[in-house]
Amino acid sequence: MRVSASSHESVAAAFKAVADPTRVAILATILAAGELCVCHVESALDLTQSRASRHLTTLKRAGLVVDRREGAWVHYSTPRQPEPTVRAILDCVRAAVASDPKLAAVAKQATAIRARSGCGGPSR
Repeated sequence: MRVSASSHESVAAAFKAVADPTRVAILATILAAGELCVCHVESALDLTQSRASRHLTTLKRAGLVVDRREGAWVHYSTPRQPEPTVRAILDCVRAAVASDPKLAAVAKQATAIRARSGCGGPSR
């Protein structure tokens, strides 16, 4: 079976996206905490708005996260029905959260930030 160029490129883009420690931390935080506004990601990981947005855009282009706009806020979550490659990467990152206390602590912090935030996002 021959792999199409577009399929090949999308797999490479997904792996490229998780080749950066900051993007792995962002993805791990979203996986563990659920949907997060950009401001939650910024606060939990101590990132500037531009840096968080740049990394979230890379994750979105790779299909690892999806966004939802609500007024002035953009919320990110993982796709409900990810492609097989994306699902495998998300499973690997989810396992990393379960075994890495630092990632788990950041996710817990993001959940607490979201709960007390007034950015207009869901406070689950």
